[in-house]
Amino acid sequence: MIEVGRQGAFSVNCVGVERLPFPLSFSVREAEGTWVVTAGAAQAGELADLLAAAANGSVAVVSLESNSFLDEDWQPLRPTLIAAELGVPCGVHPLGSWTSGTHGLAEEILVMDRDQLPRLLDGSWYPYELTLVDLPAGAAPEQLDDIALVVGTNGTDAPLLGRLPDTSRLWFSGHDDCYVLLETRDSALPAAVLARLLTLLAGSALTALTDRPSSRVPEPGPWLPEQLVALAPHWIGTLDTATEDLVTIRLAALPEPWRLNVAFPGRADLTAALDVRQGTWRIAPAG
Repeated sequence: MIEVGRQGAFSVNCVGVERLPFPLSFSVREAEGTWVVTAGAAQAGELADLLAAAANGSVAVVSLESNSFLDEDWQPLRPTLIAAELGVPCGVHPLGSWTSGTHGLAEEILVMDRDQLPRLLDGSWYPYELTLVDLPAGAAPEQLDDIALVVGTNGTDAPLLGRLPDTSRLWFSGHDDCYVLLETRDSALPAAVLARLLTLLAGSALTALTDRPSSRVPEPGPWLPEQLVALAPHWIGTLDTATEDLVTIRLAALPEPWRLNVAFPGRADLTAALDVRQGTWRIAPAG
């Protein structure tokens, strides 16, 4: 069961001046022995448990920007101070001023046990930029410098994980509490992310129907997202109906990854339905 609150990604994000509901989007491709996923809408905290489970022994937070923690001059706190405020034990590896203005890098790297990641991203605050890479526990400072160099010099659309040693299994970048880009060596993670997106979208609809601050929503089993990925690599989804008993989501396969200016096709290919009372999911051809 997943807790979906009123401030989740699908609830707070919208599209365009008309403020249309933000769609589910998911795309996966293989590159250099890894899986590259672009998706939305999800906040980093809504995926933290999945990321921690797929990571190696430690996680290096190489970039963290947020307006949730400000100093007396209204400037964002450094990542180490944010971790201290949250009581998250971690190490720090300074990089220096050379990272200034480099996308995806802060001037310091936080290093923590992977099990601390959900504690850092506990939903009580929001990073509008977050980049992390996993690595073995007890990694040497030289390894962190190598990671920073790869992140800082990687091209915008070039796969990154393949440039890192095989000991790194995960790279994640979250943007605007909404957009997700990740690379993984774990073949099960892309389907798990798609299952979580379906759950978050259904949960946002159920929470909107009640006065409760959140709703507990069951996730579909792995068979559902795996079947979708087997049918097509690119998907878009929107809410169809939502009652206290049933939530249905229209799904359409796309020829390429979804972008903001792409509207939902005139006809859905499939419908994913959550039976709220039974706690079960099913997919069926769209009527």
